[in-house]
Amino acid sequence: MKTKAVFFEIEGWEKRLIRKALSKCDVVFFKEKFNSDMIPEIKGAHILSPFIYSNFDKNVLSKFPKLKLITTRSTGFDHVDIDYCRRKKVAVTNVPYYGENTVAEHTFALILSLSRNIHKAYVRTTRQDFSLKGLRGVDLKGRTLGVVGTGRIGHHVIKMAKGFDMDVLAYDVVQDKFLSEFLGFQYASLEKVLRHSDIVTLHVPYNKKTHHLINKKNIKFFKKGSLLINTARGGVLDTDAIIYALDNKILSGLGLDVLEGEMLFLDEEQVAFSETSRAKLSMLLKNHILLHRENVVITPHIAFDSHEAVDRILDTTLDNIKAFLDGLPKNRVN
Repeated sequence: MKTKAVFFEIEGWEKRLIRKALSKCDVVFFKEKFNSDMIPEIKGAHILSPFIYSNFDKNVLSKFPKLKLITTRSTGFDHVDIDYCRRKKVAVTNVPYYGENTVAEHTFALILSLSRNIHKAYVRTTRQDFSLKGLRGVDLKGRTLGVVGTGRIGHHVIKMAKGFDMDVLAYDVVQDKFLSEFLGFQYASLEKVLRHSDIVTLHVPYNKKTHHLINKKNIKFFKKGSLLINTARGGVLDTDAIIYALDNKILSGLGLDVLEGEMLFLDEEQVAFSETSRAKLSMLLKNHILLHRENVVITPHIAFDSHEAVDRILDTTLDNIKAFLDGLPKNRVN
């Protein structure tokens, strides 16, 4: 019997490459993210390959009795119930490295958009208003960048910051002393990073320990008038805290590629007109408030999305599947 592999959130160009690489498998594609209506068609799947918007909790995974592998086409894997997979001996793999420079470049796109008021200026000129009032920016040279998370993406961000002649403070639970000496930055406590940085950028994975890493308590530590950038995961930021910081001018600007509860935007009509909890509706409303602020720049989770990066994602995913089928799994997260 052929191994059945199911891919979700797939673009048309990927299908040919997947079929060629997995010619001995029965392959099923869905353009959409996973939903429960798909289960009857795919319940015999041995392999599931989601992207970031397909969620697999234990209730869903229990519907797949033959499941052996989940290979997510992302670095983050918080959308997969890792504990359940471990108990059921289902391997989970990810794409650990594909877009370190890609996400770092987008991080600086957000920084520059805010520091030089590029977004604000663009919106103004679309209204045929070419006045300069309120558009004066600041130089990055000599400013302090606070990097929270010095993994591969954070590493690339630090290198770019040095190219702008910025000073860098960094926080990470695991400190790489060689890296800090080589790139010329200092590790510090999270509180010190927040207090002394002109710009803070987040590059941590999302898990129980990093949920609301920036919250109502430590948002008050931020240097007054600083900028905050998040290209990690929405849940790393407490939305209430950042709205408070903007209202009280603790933050002068916010650059977000991710939003807490961003899945609600994909299902906004369903959320707004169903028996959805007050918490979800509240989150949707708060994110709408952020969307309409002049000093907030939001992009729709595209920091990873370059031609080169998506090629690497697919290549690594196919390698993960072939290695697993050969009995030599790699890039396992569980």
